Amino acid sequence: MQIHDTIAGLRTALAGAGRIVFVPTMGNLHEGHIALMRQARAHGDTLVSSLFVNRLQFGPKEDFDTYPRTFEADCEKMAAAGGAHLFAPDEREMYPTPQAYHVQPAATQADILEGEFRPGFFRGVATVVLKLFSIVQPQAALFGKKDYQQLMVIRNMVREFALPIDIIPGETVRAADGLALSSRNGYLSAQERAEAPRLYRVLERIRKDIQAGEPDVARLEQGAMAELRASGWIPQYVAVRKQVDLQLPAAHDSGLVVLGAALLGSTRLIDNLEV
Repeated sequence: MQIHDTIAGLRTALAGAGRIVFVPTMGNLHEGHIALMRQARAHGDTLVSSLFVNRLQFGPKEDFDTYPRTFEADCEKMAAAGGAHLFAPDEREMYPTPQAYHVQPAATQADILEGEFRPGFFRGVATVVLKLFSIVQPQAALFGKKDYQQLMVIRNMVREFALPIDIIPGETVRAADGLALSSRNGYLSAQERAEAPRLYRVLERIRKDIQAGEPDVARLEQGAMAELRASGWIPQYVAVRKQVDLQLPAAHDSGLVVLGAALLGSTRLIDNLEV
């Protein structure tokens, strides 16, 4: 695997690379990232990944400075997964001057759910992803369903800007007890790690109740929030929404997703399940 820390060097290396498939990451890789990379190999001739911790998507009180950076281990995993090229710029390469132009997703999609609790997050995500797309110029890119709202925002950005890129979703990878794999799981204490699968279980219960015909989704959401609180969590949202745009569903709508976010100790966990 070739490692590039400059835009010019990457573009030179990718000349004549055929169909490029791209997996962007912020590093600290786990099996979910690797599964995306393995899946990506079926969608192109050359697999390119990136490793860049994007300051623009972190709030002032979030963990940008302490976000785990495990470059050498990440490179080994990417190479083993079949990566041909890794783009690993520093901030001066990505943002040689302060980023004055930004992509601002529609408030109806970016200021709800995750956006309500992480103001500006999706502006930072959309801006860096559009910039990475411009740098790498892939024909396909993969994003995990675990970050469901992020996947929706990127899909809609690509469609509305008519970018010639296929956005391919990757299924959430879980531990044996159901916990969705996440770089932030490493922040959990042993006791918190044992409790963490509860978020998956309450979402799974809602999914089963909806599939069984329960019409009162508000009651299901409130019950899940109450269970999390009673178990020591600080829930931020549990919500049943339409998959296509994460808006509130009408009666008898199909194609739903149940999403949740909650603090367990100081660690913020998110998860979702399609219905």
